[in-house]
Amino acid sequence: MIAKILSGALIGIEGYIVNVEVDISQGLPGIDIVGLPDSAVKESKERVRTALKNAKHALPARRITINLAPADIRKEGPAFDLPIAVGILVCMGIIDGEKIADTFIIGELSLDGTIRHVNGILPMIYSAFKNNIKKCIVPFANAEEAAIVEGIEVVAVKNLEELLSHFNFQPLSPIKINVNSIFQHTSELFDLDFADVKGQENVKRAIEIAAAGNHNILMIGPPGSGKTMIAKRLPGILPDLTFEESVDVTKIYSVAGLLTSKNILIVRRPFRSPHHTISYSALTGGGRIPKPGEISLAHNGVLFLDELPEFHKNVLEVMRQPLEDKYITISRVNGTITYPANFMMVASMNPCPCGYYGSSTKCNCTSGEISRYLNKISGPMLDRIDIQVEAAAVDYKDLSSVKKSETSLQIKQRVIQAQEIQAQRYKNLKVKFNSQLSAAQIEQYCQIDEQGQNILRQAFNSLNLSARAYNKILKVARTIADLDFAQNILPQHIAEAVQYRNLDRKYWN
Repeated sequence: MIAKILSGALIGIEGYIVNVEVDISQGLPGIDIVGLPDSAVKESKERVRTALKNAKHALPARRITINLAPADIRKEGPAFDLPIAVGILVCMGIIDGEKIADTFIIGELSLDGTIRHVNGILPMIYSAFKNNIKKCIVPFANAEEAAIVEGIEVVAVKNLEELLSHFNFQPLSPIKINVNSIFQHTSELFDLDFADVKGQENVKRAIEIAAAGNHNILMIGPPGSGKTMIAKRLPGILPDLTFEESVDVTKIYSVAGLLTSKNILIVRRPFRSPHHTISYSALTGGGRIPKPGEISLAHNGVLFLDELPEFHKNVLEVMRQPLEDKYITISRVNGTITYPANFMMVASMNPCPCGYYGSSTKCNCTSGEISRYLNKISGPMLDRIDIQVEAAAVDYKDLSSVKKSETSLQIKQRVIQAQEIQAQRYKNLKVKFNSQLSAAQIEQYCQIDEQGQNILRQAFNSLNLSARAYNKILKVARTIADLDFAQNILPQHIAEAVQYRNLDRKYWN
């Protein structure tokens, strides 16, 4: 007899259907698994054998052949344990094969028959839903994560005994969750507010512009000037995640194994802050079995790179492609995987190795040391940063002032209004923000008058800007105009946008 069980696996963050075919026939006793299984899949025969024995269903002394189709894609991980066990039980006549028809089954088995949590449930269940599968059986620890997908019946089981009872005696009730209730209080999740930031009005203005147009930003200033403090508050002024964006982010965290029972759906924009000693594979994703890196974990959120020149140069250079394309492609012997990486990059750095450039009493750095320090960031990498702003040391009068700054909510309202203007302007295009405009689209949507042309021409020649930097200035000016509710880019918008490139002249020239 042959049993066919529907299961699933992952390619990147996308799931696909795997047919687990089980056959028990005459021959020497043993279990063979075919269909390009990795070591973890091959070892499942011992987990399944012992788990069934401890559930009082010992395997028959016959030949068992298991095929994982499609057979030309490598299968990884222990998630096929449960569908293999169910297939064997169907062949043994313990479970009625008709009852498992059109049912998606996934789970790892412990030796005592307990069904354990597996990573990547959400994209696999979503794939099952798209393939018109109406029922699925998942580990109890994955129940709420799987139930996020509406339109498919999710049954959660704790062990093999509960699974057999579900099929043969008392069916279990499907798991239901209220997704809307998870989104109700997303704004209350942010306990860091811009009202706590003293001074640095120019940096807060630059951060607001960056948030409104989804621009990358670099803050340069001495230690203690508030660069990290400001960066950590950035997610609080970004618009809330939509449900679709939330699911996209949650799929990445599900594959990476970072979801918990208390955090089944990512409802706030990610904020990732890797240490400067991180390797390029940990940042971009990779490994023998590729997993999402920090830039993918920051998808639809913020990637904060503190002490930017301290990152290894090859780590920074490998980010150039995802900064432009908003995705990262990882090639391995077993195939090529693409992960999304649509993040907003926020970086900070000191102006010199000691951090106190310009202070005659604190800075002893030589011009050669400063040059070597700054040259750790290449010109092409710097060109991909839209806004460069200087964070000066905070004055005592600002620190001692009892006057409250604008709250994050006030800034957030302006950011949302500016993004709504962009959404309306680009509603028939594939772009969403000013920062994503192509060269042809810049010519169409970032037109400036003669006075603005004169300002930009002077800046281009005096700062020795590249063509990419020229386009960045126009994109930032377009965002500034949107914050001012101006239909056209005015000379003052160009002048302000040019100020956010003045560090090119001050430090790098």
